[in-house]
Formats: sequence, C-alpha cells, structure tokens
Amino acid sequence: MDYHRQTSLKDHNSFKTEALAKIFCQPKSVEELRKSLAGHRDEKKLIVGEGCNIFFTKDFDGLVIHPAIKGLREISDEDEEDEDIFIEVNASENWDEFVAYCVERGFAGLENLSLIPGTVGAAPVQNIGAYGAEVKDVIHEVVAIDMENGEGVSFSNTECEFGYRDSIFKRTGRYCIISVVFHLKRTFIYTPKYFDLNKELEDMENPTIQDVRNAVIRVRQRKLPDEKVLPNAGSFFKNPYITQEQADRIKIDYPELPAFLQKTGLVKTSAAFLIDKAGYKGARTGDIGTYPTQPLIIVNYGARDGNEIVRFMKEIQRTVKDTFNIELEPEVRIF
Repeated sequence: MDYHRQTSLKDHNSFKTEALAKIFCQPKSVEELRKSLAGHRDEKKLIVGEGCNIFFTKDFDGLVIHPAIKGLREISDEDEEDEDIFIEVNASENWDEFVAYCVERGFAGLENLSLIPGTVGAAPVQNIGAYGAEVKDVIHEVVAIDMENGEGVSFSNTECEFGYRDSIFKRTGRYCIISVVFHLKRTFIYTPKYFDLNKELEDMENPTIQDVRNAVIRVRQRKLPDEKVLPNAGSFFKNPYITQEQADRIKIDYPELPAFLQKTGLVKTSAAFLIDKAGYKGARTGDIGTYPTQPLIIVNYGARDGNEIVRFMKEIQRTVKDTFNIELEPEVRIF
C-alpha cells in the first residue's frame, strides 16, 4: 500500500475546502488498515469516507485514512420464510447504492434514508436520519478496529451509544468502522411519519417500498442541493431541544414555531425555522451562504478556505442566539 505526503483533501470533503494531509493512504483490506495504524502509531489519525459531513479549516497534521474496503453478504438469506433479514455491509460501500439494493429486494427499514450521500461506515458515526427514521433503528452490530491498539471490536446497538446525530464513534474518534450489520424486515407496510413524505404519497392508497424510496428521492431533489454541483454538507445544524417555557415564549411572536414534545419533557424545534426567522434564508456573505429553499444548509459558492464557512456559521449562531436565546450546534464535523 502506498503512502502519500502532503496530499490535497479538497476532493475528500463535500464543501471542497483546501487542506493538506501530512500522510494519506487508502487501505483495501483490514490487514492493510492494521499495517497503516501500526506503522504510524504516533500520528494523529482521521478516517474519511466520501467526506459528506466534514470540512477542513487547516492542514491535517497526521495520517488521513480513506478506506476502500467493500463487500456485502446476506447473513440469513437461506431461510426466506424468516421475517428478519440480517445484512453485513463493509464500510466503504456507497450508502444510497446499498439502500437501493435493499429496496429492490423488498428488505424494509432503510427506504426513508434514500439519497443520503456518504458511505455505509459513516452512517452509524452520525446516526443519520431523515423523514422520521434514524439508522440506529435498524443497526444490529458495528464491527470496527480500535485505532489505539489495532484490535478488532464489535459493538451492539446499545454499545454504540446512539443519540441525535451522535454515537460513540463520533464522540471518541477512536474507531475505524469495518462493517455494519443491519436488521431489516422482509415485509413492508408504509407507516406515515413525516409531513412532506406523507403529502408526496397522499394519492397512493398502499404505497410500496419502491414508491416510498422514489418519493423520498423526489422530495430531497426538490429541496436540497446536489453537493457535486453546489458544495455543501447537508444539514449544517442540529435541530435544538428547548424547554416548554422557551417554546411558549417564542410562540408569542412566532405562533407557527414547530414544536414537538419529547418523552424527556423537552421540546424539539426546527433549526431551519429559527435561521429563516433570524433573516438568513438565502443569505450570503462573500462565497458562503444558505441555500435559498432550505436555510439549514450552508453552501459554498467558491471559497477555498474553510474558515469562511466557520465565520458565516458563527454569524448565524450569534443572530439566532440574540433573537431566540437558543444556541445552534453544528452537525457537521470541522477540522
């Protein structure tokens, strides 16, 4: 396996910001991955997939690993009368191609997560979610390498410590995910979960799993920019959780505030709504702005320096804080 010095990371983050990796490698097997870790024990390490939830503000002084470990196997395919199907997918497989694979075979559980960019290995790191579904709901096991000692480790769903756009993998940065085992179902029944998707399917009495995937794709393509055309990292901020008292106070001036009471007693609201009402829908400063139809997405119109994105991010955070007394937390990882 080759190691490259001072390698550009522009093509390894969907914002297309410029940065250099001190050392860069692309292991094609677990053995090559272990060798790269053992041979660079004292270097800082960063795992990068398709770079759809990350950008750089400076060079990375360490080893950037871009795994190319692919493969898929259906663990319980021999008993087609079994309602449950377990599929182990290696981390470097493209996420949406895997979702398409499942939908084509009628394996239910991932259809609402269609067209999310990135790799399979990135899905549990971020606990990706969309249209009323989160990937944690269908993950059975995550297999990884502990980058501190090179040993293999397996995480059950509980041990992944999933949270809202969060996991043990995101918090620690210690593990390189090798594969993910998904627990899916052979029978599909559409369950209404999300307004936009329900509206897209309202003329269908009994939508199929393929109908749902197609509807998700249509909605996403209407509302969201293609990162290959207009560099972005999807939803930039997490939707905040606030107290009922905060929600009631905001509703005095903004009665249309989205507010969803949680089991914890907190209220989940919409970061996009707050950004919009703070005056940042379609706003632009230099080469950085919010997408005109979705203020939750920050887009790059040509900046090479990731610090321009950070400055715009902080500008939005300050204004939302001043307007609503709510602190927005980035969903995107910043290096």
